[in-house]
Amino acid sequence: MAEMIARIGRGYRGTLAPPRGQKHRYAFRSEFGARCLAAAIALLCCSSAFAGEPRVLLLRGWFGVFSTGMDGLADELKAKGIKAQVAGHLYWSTALKDIVRERAAGKTGPLVLVGHSQGANNVIDMARSLEGNKIPVDLLVTLAPFMQDPVPANVLRAVNFYQAPGWGAPLTTDRGFHGKLSNINVGDDWTIAHVSIDKSPRIHAEIAREIVALLQAKEGVEEANPLTAAAPPQSPQKKLPPQAQAQ
Repeated sequence: MAEMIARIGRGYRGTLAPPRGQKHRYAFRSEFGARCLAAAIALLCCSSAFAGEPRVLLLRGWFGVFSTGMDGLADELKAKGIKAQVAGHLYWSTALKDIVRERAAGKTGPLVLVGHSQGANNVIDMARSLEGNKIPVDLLVTLAPFMQDPVPANVLRAVNFYQAPGWGAPLTTDRGFHGKLSNINVGDDWTIAHVSIDKSPRIHAEIAREIVALLQAKEGVEEANPLTAAAPPQSPQKKLPPQAQAQ
């Protein structure tokens, strides 16, 4: 960016010989024009970066008391350079309005919704409301949802961690769903319970891998063809545990 702006500035200076007696005036106008153009390019690039910035929302379960693992996951994502917002499950309607407003303003970066327990149910509610606004959800992750609604068709990738026997249930999808769904049963892991599933290092690693893969795929699309960068990326396939049930 700096090199490109510098070249533009150099290109504006000294390309035409100024009329005699107007050297200083011409130099001022050239310098002013170069700076204006450089500022415009910088502003355009900043706007593009804002438009492509991912939004990652993590919702806790009831009252947020037993979902402190969402905060730990946010810290792990931050260490990887990925900003994530953590909130109580009741925040979902406010977050929904923010996302709709951001999309209307031109922010089209990847959207990731993660929820634990009641928060898991609510991220599905968010996805369904976003479907009505024709806004896709690039990645939906649920931890131990219960009596949840089906995943709507605007979700491109859904990953569900549940326990059988135990708490939670496999996700189902709407008839028009054409994305990829993975139901992962962690009932055989004695270290995982309903109040600890959000704190599991194993599950944190899985979620982080999914998010990183999504962002890398998105960046690959932008580099390959900037004109189609807004198209939803297809997450690369990964090897799931034996108990994963991919639908």
